[in-house]
Amino acid sequence: MTYLFISDLHLSPDHPRLVRGFLDLLTAYENQQTQLYILGDWFNAWIGDDYTAPWLDEIVDRLKQFTAAGNQIFFLAGNRDFVLGQNFLHQFSGQLLADVHNLEIGSIRYRIEHGDALCTDDISYQRFRKVIRNPLLLALLRKTPLSFRMKLAHGFRKKSQESQQFKTYEVMDVNASAVDSALQEVEVLIHGHTHRAAIHRLGHKKRIVLGDWKLDHAEILEIQPEQNIESLKLKKWQY
Repeated sequence: MTYLFISDLHLSPDHPRLVRGFLDLLTAYENQQTQLYILGDWFNAWIGDDYTAPWLDEIVDRLKQFTAAGNQIFFLAGNRDFVLGQNFLHQFSGQLLADVHNLEIGSIRYRIEHGDALCTDDISYQRFRKVIRNPLLLALLRKTPLSFRMKLAHGFRKKSQESQQFKTYEVMDVNASAVDSALQEVEVLIHGHTHRAAIHRLGHKKRIVLGDWKLDHAEILEIQPEQNIESLKLKKWQY
């Protein structure tokens, strides 16, 4: 069994090369008995499970082929696709995970999450996250017309880009105390969100940051059950 972790693909019809890179990844791992974990921001924006488009149909078809071959797909939400739900994942037998998920591979305990909740120094974002992720508000949003949700998503992206211009990298990065807390019950923390691919050694534990998908490559994580914590390394996926 191969455990594969990816994050921050930001797929959209505007970037067909990223879509092709993801489809090629599915092909490469299709015959390896793979558990694929997508740690948020799979899509650049997700306006609802009722959204359909030809470019998305191609992805769904390949995902169906991937799971039909005996592989599994797990998804947990990011800050760009937090309204993506089980209805979409049902199409290809995918499974929605909670915002934080613990799993054990071999003798190592892992915690996986998108990573935005760890950026506690970004107070304005955390306030926004708490409001927008409220289940009651999400339920109301899902009942609004697609056109309204599309405009809303565009507005959120624009506001986010503008606000980031006035924030330092330190504010937008993870908080050390939040990381220490996340690692209390596990040996390895895996997340994305910050777009700063790296492996950080924290005593006898590790924090692994997955990379965002660029024009020709991404940093992903492949784990085999027999691996020890010292052998965990990011892998450059080129497309």
